[in-house]
Amino acid sequence: MHKPKPNYLPINILWRTSTLVSVVLAGEALALIMSLTPGFSVDRWVYFGLSSMLIQWILLLTLGSLYLFRTRLSHYSVNTLSWLSLAILVFNTWAVCGLCWYVYHRISPIANISSLFFMLQCSAISVTVGLLGLIALQHHWRAHQLGIASKQAELDALQARIQPHFLFNTLNTGAALVHQNPAQAEQLLLDLSELFRAALSQSKLIRLEDELLLARRYLEIEMLRFGDRIRIHWQLPDPLPEIVLPALSVQPLVENAVRHGVEPSENGGDIEISVRQIDSRIFIVVSNSVSKTSNSIHQGHHIGLASTRERIENYSDGEGHLSTQIKNGRYEATISLPAA
Repeated sequence: MHKPKPNYLPINILWRTSTLVSVVLAGEALALIMSLTPGFSVDRWVYFGLSSMLIQWILLLTLGSLYLFRTRLSHYSVNTLSWLSLAILVFNTWAVCGLCWYVYHRISPIANISSLFFMLQCSAISVTVGLLGLIALQHHWRAHQLGIASKQAELDALQARIQPHFLFNTLNTGAALVHQNPAQAEQLLLDLSELFRAALSQSKLIRLEDELLLARRYLEIEMLRFGDRIRIHWQLPDPLPEIVLPALSVQPLVENAVRHGVEPSENGGDIEISVRQIDSRIFIVVSNSVSKTSNSIHQGHHIGLASTRERIENYSDGEGHLSTQIKNGRYEATISLPAA
């Protein structure tokens, strides 16, 4: 199975809206602190305006440089990336401050200060602020990784409880098919081996096409067990969007739909899996009919949902979501991911 390269990297944190807003506000706060420093003979509002312009240019130029070289930088570890980011920040500080000194040294209040002292002053501030930013970035990424590891451990524990039940039913179905239909029994074992290979794989991300293939293999096994009681409807675009998502994100939703939408009902039920793109987002919807004689709609669907939801949010840096709702008498679980 194709193992995609992870798209969710440390440097991607810098492009989040919350990060950009925080950087701009931090720059304004630094300019305000500098303008309130005692001992200035110039107008503080003028100094605040000049400092704000200087700081924002340096910060935005640094973020722009990191974005421009993001492909190359994405190959480095968090520590190496941190020091490279600091080096780029200092270089941009020298470039912007040097240019400002060259343009304004005759009319600016800093004209009475030597160029060397001014550059050293700007460099010291840049290094101090940069180091604080690096500490925040590293702590954020460690917390991010710990969150992913925690949710992956929860998923592993959940699968350890669910798989024996599924395996027992599948083997019983396979035993019944060995003499009646050997070809179906062989296909069942092949589908089962593929599912367990994916469950035991160390790959954390998977292409949407491969994830849907796992869900299809799972449903083919369940169709042998339930027969006409289970009715599957696929609504997939051609071609499928080229995106990746956490491994085993869709399959547990399909499993929930079978266990709580089909199994409790004497007449079985309908399951629909659809993928659609609206603007810049991809929506993967798994829905099932609700059994009127079962209260599992309020109890059973929580199995694995919390873990899957947090894995999607962690791997997508908060841009992916899993939501559930009851709509027109059907239970719907929707995964929303950015199309890029």
